[in-house]
Amino acid sequence: MRLSKKFYNRKTLTVARELLGKYLVRRMGRKTIVGMITETEAYCGSRDLASHASKGMTPRTKTMFGPPGRAYVYMIYGMYYCLNVVTEKDGYPAAVLIRGAEIGTSDKTQETSKKLNGPGKVCREFNIDKKLNGVDICRSREIWIENRNENIKPSHIKRGKRIGVDYAGKWKDKLWRFSIA
Repeated sequence: MRLSKKFYNRKTLTVARELLGKYLVRRMGRKTIVGMITETEAYCGSRDLASHASKGMTPRTKTMFGPPGRAYVYMIYGMYYCLNVVTEKDGYPAAVLIRGAEIGTSDKTQETSKKLNGPGKVCREFNIDKKLNGVDICRSREIWIENRNENIKPSHIKRGKRIGVDYAGKWKDKLWRFSIA
């Protein structure tokens, strides 16, 4: 079942934890790619110095200030896209970065799994770019997240510091990265 706006219109840390075990779905014509979300990071409001929102609303960050359930896609290092999902109420800049996923494939002769560790790898594999920035993933036919009733126990969720935010003062030490242990 596709996640609704109500799912995203909650505290960002809750959404970040509960996205683990959910499935990212990307449809392009007749091709559909599906992967279980295995790692996320939370970015909570304009006071969070690790968040793009800490610099205020700009053309780049405008989507992050929008309604929950929107895709916030941007490029880093001039070469990698990152997919975030906007959370909390409209006007409050918060989002969850999708850092990792696992794509499972199977047929009658083999079963394989592809682990995507890093937001750039996720976006490359799922063909996610700036064209999807601002898309309502609760209604889109191109990209969405769904619940397939995977039950990730709290004891199987690992917390850690967010990656690549050493510039963020005390905010760099927040344990706002979540992964399946």
